[in-house]
Amino acid sequence: MKKTLSLVVSLTVIAGACAAVLAYVNSITAGPIKATAEENERKAVMAVMPSGAVSFDASGDVFVGKDASGAVVGYAAKGVDAGGYGGDIELMVGFGADKRTVVCYRTLKAAETPGLGMKLNTPEFSGQFAGRDGSALKVRKDGGDIEAITSATITSRAVCRAIANAQSRL
Repeated sequence: MKKTLSLVVSLTVIAGACAAVLAYVNSITAGPIKATAEENERKAVMAVMPSGAVSFDASGDVFVGKDASGAVVGYAAKGVDAGGYGGDIELMVGFGADKRTVVCYRTLKAAETPGLGMKLNTPEFSGQFAGRDGSALKVRKDGGDIEAITSATITSRAVCRAIANAQSRL
């Protein structure tokens, strides 16, 4: 009994010390992690804006791209779909000034199968979306014009839905 009590106390002290160290490390790294995420988002917004955009204004999840004279040249918005093969797919999608025409997208978050679903980042796949209406995207198997990634139709469908989700935020 005495030995069991000693083990319980020892394990409790060790667990408490580990929890304290983890809490301390979290408090130190939370700020830099948030700053890095914000910087990555800013870079993604500028990467998906139509050419001519030199700055953007943010209004929630929607970013309005402006040229040097202040005229609106396009928009960017986050699009999310939970139906990816590996979970959520989160994209930053650029649209023309008409709020319908897709310029391009950048992946913010995806845990798809390496070598298959992660081909969503290749120019061969992502280039198919440029110039299309973001609300009318479907893979060929579903009657649309988008050629799905071979062996990754689930991912391809999720990308189409994430782009439509982004457009619905504009």
